[in-house]
Amino acid sequence: QLLALAAMEPPIAFKADDVRDEKVKVLRSLRPLVGAEKPPIVLAQYAAADVDGAKEPGYREEKDVSPTSITPTYAAMRFDIDNWRWKDVPFYLRSGKRMANRTSEIAIQFRSPPVLMFGQRELEEKAPSMLIMRVQPDEGISLRFQVKTPGADNELTPDFEISPVDMDFSYAQAFGGDTPPAYQTLLLDVMLGDATLFTRSDEVEAAWEVIDPLLSYLQKNPVTDLTTYAAGSWGPPEADELLADAGSKWR
Repeated sequence: QLLALAAMEPPIAFKADDVRDEKVKVLRSLRPLVGAEKPPIVLAQYAAADVDGAKEPGYREEKDVSPTSITPTYAAMRFDIDNWRWKDVPFYLRSGKRMANRTSEIAIQFRSPPVLMFGQRELEEKAPSMLIMRVQPDEGISLRFQVKTPGADNELTPDFEISPVDMDFSYAQAFGGDTPPAYQTLLLDVMLGDATLFTRSDEVEAAWEVIDPLLSYLQKNPVTDLTTYAAGSWGPPEADELLADAGSKWR
């Protein structure tokens, strides 16, 4: 859902079918995850770790869980959308349990300009310009970009110092902390007959057409042991390698 909302084209009107038409187009444009090469996915399971001074159990130490379980508690994968707008732009999705924070967000990383006039290549790699849409729990939008650090510049000191800064908008700070919970909004939409935020049958089918081949592949090629990540962390190092080809990294 977050992928479709981020990548969809503007609908011709903000009506249920017009919005959902555009989301379906995105799902139908997704390149198959299973092909000639290994699927671009990393599965993992959280392991015991000290979190804020407390010992947190691993998944296999949880109640009623087999000590040999290979059930994944984390997944990260890459998607490619084969349409005109998003050709050669990678989309990375990840979700997991027992991670550092409970948060849902969409982060759009801007490409570096072909010529960096102030020589901030290293900074662009460490702190790239980004647009972050926070879905929950702190709903809002942030924009990160590079600015010149204040100071005197002249012919004797021609070097510029560039720093990343954030412009941040928070719904709670702007409008108070009484934003209705998501399910309250959905229940109201049900009573009003507004289906914009609900999935349509062809959308559900299009999503499963992407995921089903992956599930079949994993069933035919079962993992014998899962890589692990420490409870309270942001996932396994193998997930970082998923982004290495694009020269990027997780937030």
